[in-house]
Amino acid sequence: MDIHFKGIDMNALKQVSLALATAGLLTSGVAQAALNDRGGGLLYDDVLNVTWLQDANYAKTSGYDDDGGMNWSAANTWASSLNISRVAGESLTGWRLAANTPVGSDWNYAWSNNGTTDLGYNVTSSHSELGYMYYVNLGLKGYVNPDGTQRGDFGVLGNGTWGGQANVGLVNNLRNGVYWSGAAYVPNPATNAGLFSTDTGGQHYGNRSLEYYAWAVRPGDVAAVPEPETYGMLLAGLGLLGLASRRKQKAA
Repeated sequence: MDIHFKGIDMNALKQVSLALATAGLLTSGVAQAALNDRGGGLLYDDVLNVTWLQDANYAKTSGYDDDGGMNWSAANTWASSLNISRVAGESLTGWRLAANTPVGSDWNYAWSNNGTTDLGYNVTSSHSELGYMYYVNLGLKGYVNPDGTQRGDFGVLGNGTWGGQANVGLVNNLRNGVYWSGAAYVPNPATNAGLFSTDTGGQHYGNRSLEYYAWAVRPGDVAAVPEPETYGMLLAGLGLLGLASRRKQKAA
């Protein structure tokens, strides 16, 4: 038996809802394990609960800096001043450099190849946002394996070379070089700060006056921006509902 509510055929409504739901599944794609495209140049890591700029060299792309390389102070200023808008009326602030907190219970600055200390290769701990992005989200390789044996496929380009940039997975313009972290180097915080080398997969530190790349993140998730196809399906569904309503009114 057909059920009607205010002139709308509920069977038709169910059919439209099913069509829209199916369209949503088809257009959204399968989400990656930890990194999700939120549209408008933003990526959400649902493990670290942070949102990244999709463009890993946005300081250059946006025209803020000629090559994207800045000293640590300038990089922090750039990140904190970002105000990103994907749609009209949106204002996303609260950006910072990627965080780096102790892998263990406290800072351990001994060098290791297996990621168990705060300096070295294969740091996959969620306490290192850059290390987690490099090794876990993007699946890139370090200069050596955890057992210390050397690799030939390390770096952003995957071929053991230095320099250049590439699009890797959902990330654009990832420099095959060195990025600042937001953490000062505790033994000498006035002079040094944390670094992550995307050309070797190594986590280390450097003098704050030198120029390296910067990649901004902000805490939490942002609402996904619907794809144009989704808007189209929604409008088509509303049109079908309107047509069904008009037909029922004429029949009455």
